[in-house]
Amino acid sequence: MKQQLATHVLALLASGLLAACGGSDDVAAPPPPPPPPAVLTEVPDSALTSAAAYTQFTQGQAQAASESAEPLTADKLSMPPTSESDEPVALG
Repeated sequence: MKQQLATHVLALLASGLLAACGGSDDVAAPPPPPPPPAVLTEVPDSALTSAAAYTQFTQGQAQAASESAEPLTADKLSMPPTSESDEPVALG
């Protein structure tokens, strides 16, 4: 009888210890959202360095065209960059 009682008490203690070793309730915070893309307000200086850079910039702008986006200012742009030696590039 004493041995049976000791076995039950030992089993009860062991189950209590195992229950206490359960996982934590800590939930990892989700990563913060990425920052919004930079909004261009004017033609960047990098697009004005060469005719190829300007062509690449304008093609990228044409592919990402939006009816609701604000127009770019061209204050620094009096004439698009040109080249006498570059071959013409097909647009579109």
